[in-house]
Amino acid sequence: MGGIALLARQLGYSVSGSDANVYPPMSTQLSDAGIRIIEGFDSSQFKPEPDLVVVGNAMSRGNSAVEYMLERGLDYTSGPAFLANYLLKNRWVLAVAGTHGKTTTSSMLAWILEYAGLKPGFLIGGVPENFGLSARQGDEPFFVVEADEYDSAFFDKRSKFVHYRPRTLVLNNLEFDHADIFDDLAAIQKQFHHLVRTVPGNGLIITPSADEALSEVLQQGCWTPCEYLADQRAWHVTDKLADGSQFTVMFADKEMGRVDWSLIGEHNIANALAAIAAARHAGVIVEHAVEALCHFKSVKRRMEIRGVVNGITVYDDFAHHPTAISSTLQGLRHKVGKQRMIAILEPRSNTMQMGIHRDTLAASLSEADQLFIYQPDGLGWDLNCITRDVVVPTVLLNNISEIVEAVVKMAQPQDHVLIMSNGGFGGIHDLLINKLKEIK
Repeated sequence: MGGIALLARQLGYSVSGSDANVYPPMSTQLSDAGIRIIEGFDSSQFKPEPDLVVVGNAMSRGNSAVEYMLERGLDYTSGPAFLANYLLKNRWVLAVAGTHGKTTTSSMLAWILEYAGLKPGFLIGGVPENFGLSARQGDEPFFVVEADEYDSAFFDKRSKFVHYRPRTLVLNNLEFDHADIFDDLAAIQKQFHHLVRTVPGNGLIITPSADEALSEVLQQGCWTPCEYLADQRAWHVTDKLADGSQFTVMFADKEMGRVDWSLIGEHNIANALAAIAAARHAGVIVEHAVEALCHFKSVKRRMEIRGVVNGITVYDDFAHHPTAISSTLQGLRHKVGKQRMIAILEPRSNTMQMGIHRDTLAASLSEADQLFIYQPDGLGWDLNCITRDVVVPTVLLNNISEIVEAVVKMAQPQDHVLIMSNGGFGGIHDLLINKLKEIK
């Protein structure tokens, strides 16, 4: 929603918005763009009455702003519908969908197109460091969008991505997630099938060759050519370093170039292949795409180094699903070797809070040397079951300050502290870094 607000401002509209909790980096972007942020949902924000209200999917009936909007008969739409109607018409849309890697792959793809001089528009659910902002109108025809399967609004329960009508579609992977709105994996697959139905016959779908859930989606019907990732007959890599920081890109039996970058992990290699394939469909020479990725700076909150204090490195990562957590920790382990890894996890996503991943979460954390888990008040399940199953020393705490104090007491030079949450986590990153600086 913040990105859509930025795009509306770039289109020349006067924009303001409200939320219950806005924090950096998005709050900084909005403020810098001259967008007024209102804390809370008092109806006074609608005076004078706006021409259009763009409603985020977190809003529901009973919310005071929603009720006022409906009672007064204000014109309203959803975020993805606004994007479709005001920006995506007559654009070549390149959409990136999937459970994991959407933000990073979208950022890679936008950067490749930018590096090729195409000046794409984009809407990304993070801040690509190559651009410093999460949304841009860009030049026609190309527009890159992170295509989310979450529902559009309280009045439109279709997945957001059905609004986008991509010509180039990346399907990264598919697992069960968003248990607050989907009953099971089949319900998510149905929405992905609806997305596949919107891709034209002269478009392209890029997808892994060995993702069973996505294969089942395509078997429900596909009218578009497909290119496959991690397939010896199509896109794959060779000669990769263990941490994923270097690899050679192959298309069938032809070597296309070597990526040497700052990112790590098998998941980012997969993201890179998808971005390269999508950019090629838009006309970018593969060798140029590979060169662009060598200059890619990642995305804020994706293994972002927040600080190095007394030889202790503090990372911020968005990982909140067991698969993403496991990939992140494995990548960091390959990078740091036997140096100690201290992981701090906030189980914040709706699915995590519902306890859906309780059977797989412990195993995903096994690469850490020490684990701290935050159990906030009101969590719907007891995290002690994780402490029983996890194979590394684990401390369960319900106070952020106590976590900071415990980590500061334990941390030593050459340690790596990885903080994982899909929210602000109470500002724990700065709290920890400031406490570490106090150590003499």
